[in-house]
Amino acid sequence: MLIRKAERFDAGSMFAIVREATAAADTLPFRAMPDALCEAHWFGPHQAWVATSDDDRVEGIYKLGDNYPDSGSHVASATYIVASGARGRGIGRTLVEHSLDEARSRGYSAIVFNYVVASNAAAVALYLKLGFAVVGTIPGAFRHPALGPVDVYVMHRAL
Repeated sequence: MLIRKAERFDAGSMFAIVREATAAADTLPFRAMPDALCEAHWFGPHQAWVATSDDDRVEGIYKLGDNYPDSGSHVASATYIVASGARGRGIGRTLVEHSLDEARSRGYSAIVFNYVVASNAAAVALYLKLGFAVVGTIPGAFRHPALGPVDVYVMHRAL
């Protein structure tokens, strides 16, 4: 597996992964992401990265950038998605570890995830294993299609 900066030619593969995740409606706050919204979200102010297989198939993506501008620009934020057919192979962990190294190299002092759906057990467990802590809970902030209102965590890790 190779992790590299996303290029515009990756957009179709990336957006397919995003659409798959939004269609599942169980981990991301978006219910749909048309091309324009995908473009703004993944190729906007944050840097997007792709994890590719040996045959250059995009299997996972993440984006990293300032959590907020100006007075909040020393803290990073990130979003990760692994294609459903590629899960269970350590790609998510590799993406998070890569983003931590990248955040450190960019001089961020911490990384925060503002919206981690509590029922996304695999992601929560991974983040905890990698040193993140739940620093806040927003009760019922996510409308899960099967579980109803689910809590959302704010997670933090110093770098």
